[in-house]
Amino acid sequence: MKFELQYKRYSESAILIEWPSEVNEDILNDLLSYKKYLEKNGTKLIVEIVPAYNSLLICYKITIEDVYSEISTLKSNYFTDFEQVDTKKRRWEIPVCYDTALAPDLETFSSKKSLTVDEVISLHSTPIYTIYFIGFLPGFLYLGGLHKKLHLSRKETPSLKVKKGSVAIGGNQTGIYPSDSPGGWHVIGMCPLDFFDPTLEKPCVFEPGDFIKFRPIDNLEYNAISSKVTQNKYQLQPVVL
Repeated sequence: MKFELQYKRYSESAILIEWPSEVNEDILNDLLSYKKYLEKNGTKLIVEIVPAYNSLLICYKITIEDVYSEISTLKSNYFTDFEQVDTKKRRWEIPVCYDTALAPDLETFSSKKSLTVDEVISLHSTPIYTIYFIGFLPGFLYLGGLHKKLHLSRKETPSLKVKKGSVAIGGNQTGIYPSDSPGGWHVIGMCPLDFFDPTLEKPCVFEPGDFIKFRPIDNLEYNAISSKVTQNKYQLQPVVL
């Protein structure tokens, strides 16, 4: 299935390709397949391809002298019969502690949504989420699949510091802060894992197209996992589907 794409000059050395403005896995798979094709078959002048929910940013080494010609080439490449991304995807089980001592916004969030704390935890930990892209902060996973009952606008006044590992909801999205950061999302849990380590060859083990499943844990297990992570003794392994 091919989509009607929009091509725009983004800067002197970048072109933005946009898919229909919606979040779904058909668009994600098509976008990632095209990205993979360009990485293997595109011009050597392409230095980076940055994916988002429904777009690819194509970055070049040099100024694009003839943008119309380059867009024409990209269009032609898109209609090539390229292979779809591997259907064998990874699912990661992520431990999350929903104890209110670690989740400063959980009770307020529950009240605003007219749900009990247990209902929020169940609705948040039941779905299998899709990683659409990684951004905002290094290692911040943008996830699709949040239950509609948990959709809530971001805070009117953002917090100056959201702690690393905070599991939060903003609008129709949920995610985990990989480092301390200002933020306007509602913190409903805490994860003891590291999501970005610049000392590793691959600083972030997750990729767009992977799946995430949250597993509720208690305070005791949270502290035990945190200790193992600190000692580099905790190994997170995905399930290959």
